[in-house]
Order: sequence, then C-alpha cells, then structure tokens
Amino acid sequence: QVQLVESGGGLVQAGASLRLSCAASGRTFSRNPMGWFRQAPGKEREFVASISYSGVNTVYGGSVKGRFTISRDNAKNTMYLEMNRLKPEDTAVYYCAAKEGTMPTSSLIHYNYWGQGTQVTVSS
Repeated sequence: QVQLVESGGGLVQAGASLRLSCAASGRTFSRNPMGWFRQAPGKEREFVASISYSGVNTVYGGSVKGRFTISRDNAKNTMYLEMNRLKPEDTAVYYCAAKEGTMPTSSLIHYNYWGQGTQVTVSS
C-alpha cells in the first residue's frame, strides 16, 4: 500500500521556523516529482512548492518564495519543507503529494498520491 505521511507540524509564534517531512512507503518515489500544498479553513488547497525527482529543479508559490525551502532525500524516500519567518497567514493543513511522469507542476489535479496532512498554526 502506497502511503505518504507528513510530520513536523505544530503551533509556533510568528517569525519561528518549522521543518515538515513527508515519508513515503509502499514504493519508491525517487523518480517522481513531488510537491507541497496547503489548505486554510474556508479556502481552496493551494500550491506551496514542487521539486523534480533529482531535486535540482524547484518552484515556489509567490507567498512563500524566499521563506520556504523544499528538498528531498531519495535514499530515504523522504521530502522536506523548511519553513522560516512564519506568518499567521501560513496557518493551514500542509499536504505532500507525488505524481507520475517526469515534470513537476503547481497544479494539484496532476498529483496522484496524497498524504493525510499535518496542521501548522502560526500565532501572532
């Protein structure tokens, strides 16, 4: 059974940092693009960042660019999201996702596998 499991979420104050992890099991995703998305209450799920299978190519959503860093360790079948200078508007459930094919994308409809999400809450 293929699973993506996020961890590392929590409650922090504005300006703090968090590191999310996404551990894959059931198959390897070392040849698959992956991404992070988030969904705040009452809002649609939005793109946060994506990464190519090699880790060389990364893309970020405008609201997190310069503050968040996506990375992966294919030997561990794990992806990460380093979040710095967190703001209250970053509060959301964060989801990791993986897709078939070779091209990463910001479009969530192209992702085939999803984790259950981890809550990030940033207080002001």
